[in-house]
Amino acid sequence: MNDPNPSRRQFVAGSLAASAAASYSRARGANDRIRVANVGCGRRGLLKELIQLKDSANIEIAAVCDTWRQKREKAAADVKEFTGKDPFQTAHLDGVLARKDIDAVVIATPDHLHCAMLVEAIKAGKDVYVEKPLAMTMRELIRAYDAVKRSDRIVQIGTQMRSYPNSGGAKKMIAAGELGAILKVEQVRNGYSPYWMSYGGQAFFGEKPAEADVEWKEFLGDRKARPFDPAQYQGWYGFREFSRGPHTNLMVHFIDLVHYVTGASIPKRVVALGGTYRWKNEFDNPDSVEVALEYPEGFMARYCTVFGTGAGNYAKWFGARGTLDAKNLSPAQKWVVSGQGSGEPNRVAGEAEVTPVETVHHMQNFLDCVRSRQQPIAPIEAGYAHSVAVIMADDALTTGRRMVYDPARREVHAG
Repeated sequence: MNDPNPSRRQFVAGSLAASAAASYSRARGANDRIRVANVGCGRRGLLKELIQLKDSANIEIAAVCDTWRQKREKAAADVKEFTGKDPFQTAHLDGVLARKDIDAVVIATPDHLHCAMLVEAIKAGKDVYVEKPLAMTMRELIRAYDAVKRSDRIVQIGTQMRSYPNSGGAKKMIAAGELGAILKVEQVRNGYSPYWMSYGGQAFFGEKPAEADVEWKEFLGDRKARPFDPAQYQGWYGFREFSRGPHTNLMVHFIDLVHYVTGASIPKRVVALGGTYRWKNEFDNPDSVEVALEYPEGFMARYCTVFGTGAGNYAKWFGARGTLDAKNLSPAQKWVVSGQGSGEPNRVAGEAEVTPVETVHHMQNFLDCVRSRQQPIAPIEAGYAHSVAVIMADDALTTGRRMVYDPARREVHAG
């Protein structure tokens, strides 16, 4: 997903080299080069991360895969420019997975392909970094989760906020009870226009894709066959067949971070409202959503996006002893804890910055774990939990009913 926050891009660029150098020295088998394939070469930036890590992490970008010829060729040219080697190019995942010299694949494709590609990569014996949200339905989620758990493969989910130093600091602080019992967590993440209106090929190349340059069937995957549609192809974020909207594609970062920082599992009840209020056009995803989630650990979470205004963005943890102001979950800003809102005699005194915890860059953590065979910071369990949460939110939004999760049956239903 394209991140509109320039501070994050600056943070990533500035931190990759340092975190890679620190963690690489700790990795087992550091003399063994990892051969990686990048599947999906869009603006998400994972190929850039791999290029930046190529020396310190001792990796070779051996293949690039994308259904749009111009993107694929540009990705290959970038790899050649920065590594001196021509990577293998293909529009088909099968072409990557058939290669015995590929150790790991980095999947940054449209949402509807994540689970299917993860399963196929696991079957082929590859370690996998896969973007979020992991799943759009419980059926595909359970299939992917079980495939990973039956294997010995390393899987990292692309919820990179777990790897922010501030996130680790907040987790440590809350575990120590500095905020007391957590009562509610909130994020409001607004923007003037939906991300799907500017994201994709037209912004990248300045023109729409031509049918002759696109492997349309490969893009559709298991979706119903239809004539080539450039609007759906490059603006897939805005269409429910390929991505559900901000309550799944933006909220997933927030809700995964709630799970990580608080240690919570999966919400037991979820309600949601929303619709299209400002941007009435060919896209069918809502431009505004409001989601409330209740956790069995005894607190609530709330997420809201309104596209039509960029005002009012924030993220906060509310505890019995005080409040953690996580700004807009930016890694470049100081997160602050205070006694704001608490009437407890032992409320937080004054105001203090959250002490960051030394962390490893998210992609570097994955590569380290490929070598060490240890579990990464965002394992398949994290992807399962965040997927259940966003699936519950989407079902609540589309049915108008409260959704509950049955952990014994691994089912989401009205209740």
